[in-house]
Amino acid sequence: MELTVLAISFTLLLLIGVPVAFAIGLASIATIVAAGLPIQVVFQKMVGGMQVFSFLAIPFFVFAGELMLYGGIADRIVRFANSLVGHVRGGLGMSNVLGCTLFGGVAGSPLADVSAMGSVMIPLMKKEGYDADYAVNVTTHAALVGALMPTSHNLIIFTLATAGIASVSVFSLILAGVIPAVILTLCNLGAAYYVARKRGYPTRGRFPGWREVLLSFLGALPGLLIVVIILAGILSGIFTATESAATAVFWALIVTAIVYRTLSWKDFLKACAKACKTTGVVLLLIGISSAFGYFMALYEVPQKTGELMTSVSSSPWVIFLMINVLLFVLGTFLDMAATILICTPIFLPIAQQVGMDPVQFGVMMLINCALGLNTPPVGTTQFVGCAIGGVSVGQVMRSIAPFYGALGVCLLLVTYVPAFSLWLPAMFR
Repeated sequence: MELTVLAISFTLLLLIGVPVAFAIGLASIATIVAAGLPIQVVFQKMVGGMQVFSFLAIPFFVFAGELMLYGGIADRIVRFANSLVGHVRGGLGMSNVLGCTLFGGVAGSPLADVSAMGSVMIPLMKKEGYDADYAVNVTTHAALVGALMPTSHNLIIFTLATAGIASVSVFSLILAGVIPAVILTLCNLGAAYYVARKRGYPTRGRFPGWREVLLSFLGALPGLLIVVIILAGILSGIFTATESAATAVFWALIVTAIVYRTLSWKDFLKACAKACKTTGVVLLLIGISSAFGYFMALYEVPQKTGELMTSVSSSPWVIFLMINVLLFVLGTFLDMAATILICTPIFLPIAQQVGMDPVQFGVMMLINCALGLNTPPVGTTQFVGCAIGGVSVGQVMRSIAPFYGALGVCLLLVTYVPAFSLWLPAMFR
């Protein structure tokens, strides 16, 4: 009965538009009441769930991303990307893909990526004759690569969501996301080029020469170095993953305030306020999800879900497909952090039972959750992109198939070919 109360109350609260964090909390309280347990259990689990030292990495990574967003990094990355592929047919679209990928590496947030790169590239693409739906689709899908980058706070959230289930190091997950990020970028470039040729978009000028490429690269290099610093620092043992997040903030301040001199005091305060707001939302989700996860473990939700799946098929391929479909559906209704916190305790034990490595599962989940960010009814990155491009979600969805296909190819490769996500961690281990 208690499990029924938990599931029905959570679903109904989501359907009537209650924010995810409050829906999880109210569903947990309703379950406590139905079970006759003291209501203090919910608050104990919430507080205990947030009192983890590793969570310090989350506000630091979020703050570093906001500093990069307000500090003028995007313009220099756009110039570098445009010097490389701007002369190809549909070159602005391909420049957009490269620019979003590079900015996603320093910001670590798909939403920040769309906000920064979209504000620059979408109006420019429309001015050059590209359709608004194409400009939005290119930007929003390329921005999803940021979820796999070393500066992504969602990597931290996943490693913490696996506590008590599996041992997943942050560094292993960072390395595991490198090759899928490259594959996803190549798939996005292919989709952008395919649609550009199909619609007959023109070429734009000539290749500016390697001198321009070198100069634009040097201009963007201080911002791009943040990824190198994080990887080199953790790999060499100079600092931990949490300390690397603090280092990222320090470097972001140096680059934006001293090297580029583009971060004003007003923008700095905006970055602080936005980082505080985002951190508060994420930590609230983590705390409440700890209480929610307690009830799922208490009432054996992972075991029952696993039994239901194995009753359909015992083939690992089919079970992986079912997990992907369920994650995608849930990701269209929930934010990325909420999906990770709620679904990891349910699906990770099932995936492990049929032979999937926890690190591989983490990359698969991050890609799936990122895909949900670009799908209504929630689709936060898509709504931001549509607002910048002045185009309706319906119009964007009508031409989204090639870009969905690009993400689908990457997701299937990660799901069914373990080497794509496990080769680098194994090599450095």
